[in-house]
Amino acid sequence: MLSRYCKEDLQMESVSIISNGTLIKKSWLEKNGQYVDVLGVSCDSFNEDTNIAIGRGSGRNVEQLFNIRQWCRELGIKFKLNTVVCTLNWQEDMASTIAQLDPFRWKVFQVLFVEDKNDASQAQTEGDKRKRDARKRDARKLLITKEQFDTFCSKHKHLTCFVPEPNDLMASSYLILDEYLCFLDKGSGKEKQSRCILDVGVEQALKEIKWDREAFVKRGGQYDWSKGAPGEDDGCGKSMPKELEF
Repeated sequence: MLSRYCKEDLQMESVSIISNGTLIKKSWLEKNGQYVDVLGVSCDSFNEDTNIAIGRGSGRNVEQLFNIRQWCRELGIKFKLNTVVCTLNWQEDMASTIAQLDPFRWKVFQVLFVEDKNDASQAQTEGDKRKRDARKRDARKLLITKEQFDTFCSKHKHLTCFVPEPNDLMASSYLILDEYLCFLDKGSGKEKQSRCILDVGVEQALKEIKWDREAFVKRGGQYDWSKGAPGEDDGCGKSMPKELEF
């Protein structure tokens, strides 16, 4: 189990899992929850028809979301929500249900266009064509304006768990390692990749991509990610420890 390896062998301070929640079972969490600090669940709408239109619908997403929230509370796992705002949900008011779910963080992203990754672009070679034919999404039809994103944010900014991430904050504020231990840069234009950190070291690999530390701080990238005790309230009303404040 990877989460156990990260906790026991690598001694990682925090292990976070992001999921659409569909296949999460209470039995799995009871067995492995001790190795998970944060469980983030992606939910783009509380309207099942909208979820289906986006491509994430099962017909019972919202029901499952409340189940997971309760399991996390019982097992002391921090519960987080992720929402991508796009053309299909930017007018939705999610405030009431978010307040009921009471996540400790609700990350709200403006849908991001990454050239050659979610643009269903034409293949240059037959090998590339096979890979791109398997891609089902073209993000261009889901893109929204900054004004539309701001409209969504204005309906929800009163929630203390609300953490908005427009494109200008998100694109270069994440440090992402791929399966080859290369840093990825999802900034403007095509996605860039550093050389492997095992070959050139972390410092050199970081020089080969753009990481915006100021944007990382501005979007609230540093927060309390340690898990609490079972039953402890970790909802959006809980304040950040002083030692993590800037």
